[in-house]
Amino acid sequence: MNQLGEEIAKKVKDAEEKLIPSVKESPYRAAFHLMPPVGWLNDPNGLCQFQGTYHVFFQYSPLNPDGGMKAWGHYISKDLVRFEYQGAPILPDEEFDKDGVYSGSAWVEDGVMHFFYTGNVKEPGEHDYIYSGRGANEITFSSKDGIHFSEKTLLLSNADYPENCTCHVRDPKIYKKDGMYYMVLGARLNGNGKGDKGAILIYRSEDLKSFVYDHTYTTEETFGYMWECPDIFEIGGGEEKQEVLSISPQGLEAEEYRYQNIYQSGYFIKGSDEFIEWDMGFDFYAPQTFEDEAGRRILIGWAGMPDADYKSRMPSDEWQHMMTVPRELVYSDGKILQIPVRELEAYRKKEIPVIPGEKFSFEDISIDFILEGKNLSGSLFIGPECVVECKEDEISLSFSGESGLGRKLRKAKIQEIHKLRVLIDCSIVEIFVNDGELVF
Repeated sequence: MNQLGEEIAKKVKDAEEKLIPSVKESPYRAAFHLMPPVGWLNDPNGLCQFQGTYHVFFQYSPLNPDGGMKAWGHYISKDLVRFEYQGAPILPDEEFDKDGVYSGSAWVEDGVMHFFYTGNVKEPGEHDYIYSGRGANEITFSSKDGIHFSEKTLLLSNADYPENCTCHVRDPKIYKKDGMYYMVLGARLNGNGKGDKGAILIYRSEDLKSFVYDHTYTTEETFGYMWECPDIFEIGGGEEKQEVLSISPQGLEAEEYRYQNIYQSGYFIKGSDEFIEWDMGFDFYAPQTFEDEAGRRILIGWAGMPDADYKSRMPSDEWQHMMTVPRELVYSDGKILQIPVRELEAYRKKEIPVIPGEKFSFEDISIDFILEGKNLSGSLFIGPECVVECKEDEISLSFSGESGLGRKLRKAKIQEIHKLRVLIDCSIVEIFVNDGELVF
């Protein structure tokens, strides 16, 4: 680690030592959701399983609960439920990432964890940092044990991107097909005054060390002005195997039942023009998937939303945001179902009997329950100000009063509701409809 890195590391350590004791006392800390030890958390990064251990890196601003200097924090887990914090090993300590260690991914092969991320650089002067003044550098490093990390290597910079790109290129994700490695990058194409256009850039490599431009992919009609956090993967088996493109587009116009957040996250299945949102709730963005050693395709999302008009922390709290529970993805009849990983069920402590027609309460603030029945309808109250409403062809999640901190209503169309699984964890609720056909 260079001198700048040592200085930043000391600031991070000092902030954590000072604030962790009070953060642990926050009444809003969850029991089985991954949270920052202090400060701000956003995008999941570098997700992988290596020699039996799961690794979750994350965008981390330890010095300010409202964001700021971006590093990578690091958690490990044996079961995707209980995580151990490992510090912030990747810091903005080089010229090519001095203004932020931005999002990226991991690729595990032959006993090595290969990591890729975007290093953010802001040039001095009068710039808007969209069309000028921003360096977007793709960087790699590696590890053979998940504890010690190699030096960083610069792979791509602005000069390596197509001429019609703005300065917004980021979030490298690696996949492999027919023996070739590919890096997919989110991009904002310059519309020359007629509106910018979201896209992905594809680069190829034979060795994960040298990447060359392959092609750009976008939709025929403009679908948002920027595509963040792209992810290409295959799901299903045999004749059902499908190639999936997941993106987080910015700039979609809100509709009554779609695109209700300021920014979206969803996927296209190859051969289809339908964009399916991953999550219909208020707080979900920048998801990333990985395949674990059991062959499961697992998704983790940021339970937050950039630039939202509602809040996600109390003024006295020195931390903000968390991750969703890891979700196993299962392809079924043209859609991807999202199911909480089965490891979560091992932590259930007791069952609470429910008598139909009677109200029930529970002392524990963390609970996992299932409602089943043909054509479920009616209102489910999750506290006095949070309601799930099931109607004939619609389901909604709404807040009233102060508990939503500005959140109001999200809803979706659905033909029938026959199962709800509800995870309540202190200050977050995740609702899985029909075994993950819809999620809030």
